[in-house]
Amino acid sequence: MSEPLPAVSRSATGSPARRPPDGGRVVWYRSFYWRIAIGFVATVAVVLALQAALFLWLASTNDTITMRPSHIAAVAAAELSSALEADAGLDIDAWLAREYGRGPHGVFVVRGDRVFRSGPFQVPPFLARMAWFRLRNPEAIGGSPGPPPDGRPSGDGRVRPRRPPFQPVVVRGQPVAVVGVLPAPPGRDPVLAEFGPTLTAAGLALLIAGTAAMAIVVFRPVHRRLRALEQAATALGAGETAVQAPEDGGDEVASLARRFNRMAADLDARVQELRDADRSRRQLLADVSHELMTPLTAMRGYLETLALPAAVKDDATRARYLGIVTEETLRLEAIIGDLLDLARLDGGAGSFEREAVPLARLFERAFARHQGTLDERGVILERGIAPGAEAVLGDERRLEQVLQNLVANAVRHTPRGGRIALRAAPDGDDVVLVVEDSGPGIPPEHLPHVFDRFYRVDSARDARSGGSGLGLSIVRAVVEQHGGRVSAANGAMGGARFELRLPAAHAGESRPREVSVSGTLA
Repeated sequence: MSEPLPAVSRSATGSPARRPPDGGRVVWYRSFYWRIAIGFVATVAVVLALQAALFLWLASTNDTITMRPSHIAAVAAAELSSALEADAGLDIDAWLAREYGRGPHGVFVVRGDRVFRSGPFQVPPFLARMAWFRLRNPEAIGGSPGPPPDGRPSGDGRVRPRRPPFQPVVVRGQPVAVVGVLPAPPGRDPVLAEFGPTLTAAGLALLIAGTAAMAIVVFRPVHRRLRALEQAATALGAGETAVQAPEDGGDEVASLARRFNRMAADLDARVQELRDADRSRRQLLADVSHELMTPLTAMRGYLETLALPAAVKDDATRARYLGIVTEETLRLEAIIGDLLDLARLDGGAGSFEREAVPLARLFERAFARHQGTLDERGVILERGIAPGAEAVLGDERRLEQVLQNLVANAVRHTPRGGRIALRAAPDGDDVVLVVEDSGPGIPPEHLPHVFDRFYRVDSARDARSGGSGLGLSIVRAVVEQHGGRVSAANGAMGGARFELRLPAAHAGESRPREVSVSGTLA
């Protein structure tokens, strides 16, 4: 009876010495091939042992196989004498068939004018007459010295022809019958003739039972796991990548299942990456469309208003409208420029210079660019470079872009009279740059997303300040292109704290770097 196959779990070998993907080896006694070999040897051994036991049992129940005809005649005569003494009306035919019908020799009894036989064989008439004669002449039954009845050498050393032995059946001291034995036909093996059919049938039955046992114990579990693996492969071919086959068993099939699951997991991870990339692409397209639509809508509205002579009656209003259109145009130009810059960074396009960049020069340029705004709002920009952190290795233009974006972000969110700190300190072969402000900081729920494109903590405030939402994304892309890392948190000053880890100028350009990004936005 068939039973249900094991369910294929859904989620995200040729020789015993072959190594599975997990680094282990298939243990020899759990190998499928060794189990087949051991099962075959065990089945043959059990079949032979049971056949030997059956043969011994059959031989113990029928000892006439190895007895000589003369001995059989003597035993049969004695047993029949006892049976007739106990039952004078004994059915001698039935008794002979029951006691000697399975033997290779033909046993017959001559009593009066009747001949009784142990089987369906014919007693030659001359033997029947000879037995009847000896019954009438009891002195002839004992016989005079002559050739032995079984054809063995006589006293003079000559072998004489075999003749059937006769033994009298004596009941209460009187001979009432004669037992004769016909020797087995020449060329017939009595053991084979007696036990051959039984042993053959038993051997076939045992062989079938052993084969069935091997199929149940060895092949059935493997067949079930192969069917489960087949189902998993079918599901994978149909596009269901989050599928796994059962790995139990510890043999070559389990090794194959582990390899399949590893392949399916890799394929599923790649499919998920493609889906995430497609989702990000769609989201980016939507974000870009939204960001570009806002200034375009404002520009279109003011331009349509300016195109109506009656709508703008004084030069001051016209100049204000033109100024707004100019600001929106510059904002649109900045967004497009940032998008193109970010696309080049993500695609690996453009060239990066690898040279020692003095941090003092970068700090000075950041201060000079924002000095007017800082003075106007009374914000103090502190700068500090620890010994050993004077220079980093990278592209000066790109690193200045990173620093300018972070300082501009800090200036936008630092209140009047606040402070902004630019610090650099060595850390092994790296230099850690910190840009920290005393602004309101970043809400914890926004920290994991601040480096995402077009992400704003306060959309309305950032839009009014002219930010495109791409500045921190560009910062992360540039830092990673330099083999560094960037992260964000809330600092001791109460505001946002951005930390950049870049290779020091003395660390060497060819040393491999680990890229690990954790992002935030102020």
